[in-house]
Amino acid sequence: VEFLYCDLASMKSIRQFVQQFRAKNCPLHVLVNNAGVMLVPERKTEDGFEEHFGLNYLGHFLLTNLLLDTLKQSGTHSHNARIITVSSATHYVGKLHLNDLQSRCWYSPHGAYAQSKLALVLFTYRLQHLLTANGSHVTANVVDPGVVNTELYNHVFWVVKVVKWMTAWLFFKTPEEGASTTIYAAVSPEMEGAGGCYLYNEERTKSADVAYDEELQRRLWTESCKMVGISDEASRLP
Repeated sequence: VEFLYCDLASMKSIRQFVQQFRAKNCPLHVLVNNAGVMLVPERKTEDGFEEHFGLNYLGHFLLTNLLLDTLKQSGTHSHNARIITVSSATHYVGKLHLNDLQSRCWYSPHGAYAQSKLALVLFTYRLQHLLTANGSHVTANVVDPGVVNTELYNHVFWVVKVVKWMTAWLFFKTPEEGASTTIYAAVSPEMEGAGGCYLYNEERTKSADVAYDEELQRRLWTESCKMVGISDEASRLP
């Protein structure tokens, strides 16, 4: 096992990481987008993005796009490379504000978090559409890990922390249990060649209706390219 440092809240760090990884000339068969923050107070990344949107979504958007060529070269007809992005059931109540993705007009930790998780689902569906259109041997799926007992809840109200402390053993998944669907998406033979799926408890399920809005997927993709400074070649595809 080898570790390379990558700060998903920094576009510079992401680009440096990709350069270091490419220099190793290694294939890339599985990419898991799993970093995230939840319900943090209003603050910005070093690039000036609202932290939920910048770290949870834009960081993964840039990382995935910069690694796409390597993923395409690594996948084969019988063994597709796989991209797994971790979202949340919170996306069901999320709203994407294309005219205010940075939550500048009105900031809500819950709203910003839910928007970032919805953006990840929209991104995954658009990405799979583009991969299919290009005939790439790469699949993209999105995972809901469930409610997992981790440090992600550091910024919730103290009352919620107390309830979590008292009930986590009964209602929360362990980190190992929370990772099971991600692992399933990454290595299960049943997922070979399957893309554009929303997975929960190792089963394909339906995401929020708005996530299937192809026009919204396209608009978010185009805007995201502008924000992270990459070319939007996908805009020429249907």
